[in-house]
Amino acid sequence: MTIPAIALPRLLHIGGGASRRLAEVLATLGLARPLIVTDPWLLEAGQVAGLCAGLDAAGINYRLFADTVPDPTVASVKAGLACLSAGDHDCVVGFGGGSPIDTAKAIALLAAHGGTMADYKAPHVQDAAGLPIIAIPTTAGTGSEATRFTIITDETTDEKMLCAGLAYLPVAALVNYELTFSMPARLTADTGIDSLTHAIEAYVSRRANPFSDGMALLAMRAIAPNLRRVYADPDDAAAREAMMLGATQAGIAFSNSSVALVHGMSRPIGAHFHVPHGLSNAMLLPAVTRWSAPAALARYATCARTMGVADDADGDQLAVARLLEELATLNRDLAVPGPAAWGIDGARWHALVPVMCAQAAASGSPANNPRVPDAEEMAQLYAEVWAG
Repeated sequence: MTIPAIALPRLLHIGGGASRRLAEVLATLGLARPLIVTDPWLLEAGQVAGLCAGLDAAGINYRLFADTVPDPTVASVKAGLACLSAGDHDCVVGFGGGSPIDTAKAIALLAAHGGTMADYKAPHVQDAAGLPIIAIPTTAGTGSEATRFTIITDETTDEKMLCAGLAYLPVAALVNYELTFSMPARLTADTGIDSLTHAIEAYVSRRANPFSDGMALLAMRAIAPNLRRVYADPDDAAAREAMMLGATQAGIAFSNSSVALVHGMSRPIGAHFHVPHGLSNAMLLPAVTRWSAPAALARYATCARTMGVADDADGDQLAVARLLEELATLNRDLAVPGPAAWGIDGARWHALVPVMCAQAAASGSPANNPRVPDAEEMAQLYAEVWAG
């Protein structure tokens, strides 16, 4: 039996106001000169000023890099690295959704080890630490604040490079659900389904273990009853808090297990067609789950019961049928568009299917799926998702 190596941030502050402890956490870790990596929207919205006020009060010297982009690219990471190199920084703070946090992780790595992000993409595993990373998420979605992964797009090849290893695991995460109240409905839906996908895939993964199972099930219990609530009422504080906790739990789960086929197939869709990551996951989740379920019927049935869409009296086959119905209904309720409705050109989609299949397989994620597809089976799944 393989004994899993469980890895977590050294410090986790979870709850309302947690982000206001940044100065305190920096002092605890012996750090004093952060580069804060964020995005233009958070800067303009005043959220960055709120974060920095505590640093100003504590007399901490910091600089800002606020030019991150959605689905961070090699070029945007290079710009952030140049900003860090122009100062005397001892750590990197990622403040925002998955893109600023993933950018911060990449900057922290390259600052210490050099090279390019292509040098570090899967199957390479980078465990030697870079600069310390502190993550402060503003979306309830990626779980990047608690994972040993980052994803950077090579804009010359349209490949989303999965980079893995302990180097990307934040030393501290400040998880404050109050930062999510400004999330628009579409972002709330997409990041919420991303979190749910993390939890489900971590639980059914071939690399699942008792620790990741527990976190995945906790995440499903938090997310499933609250995703529609928070989409319908963005000011529902209890639902926002549950979604934020669930996102972090799901991140811990897949970081200590893995994601699987949904994520493997999702990344090329995002890279080639610039579909937000959570949305591309949502497009894929019902079809991939239906195809995968026969290989792990009991596990998917447990997901259904944990999410509250089946009960203990339901046999596994019925429970999985209820899960598949729920995933399709959830997409309808959250107005998830298919690829065509989102505006993707059909001819280009079908022409790129062989490339997307190859890139998905190269990431390693499909190999963790309960049922591992060959290229033809993956191509059929892409065709099914297109057909809706």
